[in-house]
Formats: sequence, C-alpha cells, structure tokens
Amino acid sequence: MLNALGRTPDEIWPRLLAGDPSYLTIRDDLVPGRSLVVGAVPGALPSVPAGLERYACRNNSLTLAALEQIEDVVTDLVRAVGRERVAVVMGSSTSGVSDAEAAIRHQHETGSLTASFHYQQLEFGGAAGFIADFFDLRGVAYSLSTACSSGARALASARSLLALDVADAVIAGATDTLCRLTTNGFSALQVISDEITNPCSRNRKGITLGEGSALFVVTREAGGIQLCGVGESSEAHHMSAPDPRGDGAEAAMRAALADAEMAPEAIAYLSLHGTGTDLNDAMESRAIARTFAAPPLCSSAKPLVGHTLGAAGAVEAGFCWLMLREQDEDGLAVIPHAYDGVRDPELPEIPLAGKGTRVPAGAVMSNAFGFGGNNCSLVLAGGSL
Repeated sequence: MLNALGRTPDEIWPRLLAGDPSYLTIRDDLVPGRSLVVGAVPGALPSVPAGLERYACRNNSLTLAALEQIEDVVTDLVRAVGRERVAVVMGSSTSGVSDAEAAIRHQHETGSLTASFHYQQLEFGGAAGFIADFFDLRGVAYSLSTACSSGARALASARSLLALDVADAVIAGATDTLCRLTTNGFSALQVISDEITNPCSRNRKGITLGEGSALFVVTREAGGIQLCGVGESSEAHHMSAPDPRGDGAEAAMRAALADAEMAPEAIAYLSLHGTGTDLNDAMESRAIARTFAAPPLCSSAKPLVGHTLGAAGAVEAGFCWLMLREQDEDGLAVIPHAYDGVRDPELPEIPLAGKGTRVPAGAVMSNAFGFGGNNCSLVLAGGSL
C-alpha cells in the first residue's frame, strides 16, 4: 500500500493514527484558476520493466510500487499452485488518464503523440493485465470500474473467484492517480473543497482528492485477517448523487453483516466513506443510524489521504487491515476522525473517533459508495473471530 501518508504500511500506520493532515499538498496545475489541497504520493515511482512498456504510466508505476511489497508472497504462491490458478482483479476509475492528457497535449503542440504513449496505458483493464504479465500469470485477470466502490468490489470479486474454485489465490485491490480530467469533472460538479475535506462538520465544503494503491493477496487459508462479509447494492438513484435516504448504503451494510453472520453489535469500528459532501455525509449518517441501534465508533480517513476515487475501497480496507494487524490485549487502536469538531446538527448522531481512541477487539466494517448508486460494504476480522 502507498498513498499520501507513506510508501509502505509500516510507514503509513503511525501517521494514520496521528490524524495529521500535513502530508497533503497543494496543486495549482489541475484546475485552471484554483489551488487545491490533494493527497499526492510523493517521490519517484518505480519504472515499468522492459518488455512491458505498453503499460508504462503513472497508474501502473503506483501499482508496481505496491506490488513490490508483496512480490515474494506472490512468487511463492505461483510456485505452490501454478500460474493458471492465480487470478487478478483490479479496480480503477482513472487508469492512465494523466499520461494520456500529456500525450494529447503534446499532439496539440507538435502534431504527434509522445513516443512513449500506448493506448493500453489508458485502458481500465491495464492494471490487471500489467500484474498478470509481470508475473506471467495464466489465470483470470480483469478490472472493475464502478467509480468509488471499485476497490471494495475487487475484493468482493476475489472472494467469489475463490468460492467458485476459479482460482486458489487472487491478487486484488485498486489504484488511482490524480489527473486533470477527473479533477475538473468534480470541480464542474461543485463538490471539490479549496480546503481540507471536513466530513460530518456543519462547515464541510466538499471533497479533497487523492491518489494511491492498495493490493491484497486473497486466499482460502484460515487464520490471519479474514474478509468475513461482503454486501453490495446498486440503487441507481442518480448518475452522480446518492439516494438521499441512504437506502442503498443501508442495504449494503446489512448484506455484509448477514454474509458475515454477525449482529450489528459485533462491529467495533466503521470506516466511513466520509467524503465531506453535503449529500454523502447526510445519507451515510442516516443509513448507519438505521443499521445500528448503537452505532460503532466511526471515522473517515479522507482528510488524511484524500478521496482516492476508485482506489478508496481498497485503500480504506487496507487501513482496517492495519487496525486488525496491530490489535492487542487492549483492543483496537482507532483511526481518528480529523475534522474541525463542529458537528452538523442536521445529521443523525454517530460517534466519531478522537485521537488516541481504542475499542475492544472486534470486527470492523468499511464503506465504499460510488457514482450511479454502486455501494459496497466489507466486514473484516481477525482470524480468531
């Protein structure tokens, strides 16, 4: 995993708990006339290897930086189960759009595309194809693009592939990169804030965008951290606005609990989709209040890393994975909800985590809600639950 907070899970974890938004940066090159706070991944990224140049774009370099962290695990799995039995499912909403923007700008100025541009950089399936070719895998490999639920749905699909015996292991996750096309689209919708996103606050003004990648190796093995439940819904309320009642979000959360065979009170912590827009925060709060008689402690990580779009469901499931990995006899250290502390009185009351908060060990839930009413909730727990 990598994002604005760091380049590895071990680097990200203490910064996540600190609730410090200072790792966000300012970009004035994304939307004409605006300086925006964004969650950019800092520093140089690894180059796509020789022979795979058709995949060379920032999105796949981010993917590669995450992939290198699990490369030894994947290599051992390939030896154990064979190349035909390792699948790949990736989510994205931008793919290589930022590189295509540069190539098209070059064409406008010079009359020809950049020499390094290849259409495969732009394909939504590029990341899955890149990973499959990187390891010379022969199993199922595909990508999902369901807007901001893509990463969560990739994990849901990985579990389905194992249940259907299509694969014995799945590399699953998502990557998205900052680009002008997407940023200007959100600006046109008037939902980007010039300040750091402020979810659940009366003063919230919209989203902060970010980029990142999170990859998982999903197997049938017992123990460790388990994907216990998946809930998906698609209410198709509107192309870009969520159902104001939150019926689709509620259906996804209830389905995830049912799939995990858990009562609502088994959830010790809930990772909010928490975008900081008026519509999302209102509908998500309403859905949580109806799903849980006594809602668990909640927080949104988006003020710390930005909204990583198609990667958000995987990145934030990764944060939940870290919480479970680090749990001890004192329970779970909870990701703080970084906002101005001014609650919106129009929202149903849900408990928001402060810095240094801990809860007893239990399962955790992660929400990811996307355009078009694509909703996905995941329940994760330690192997003993």
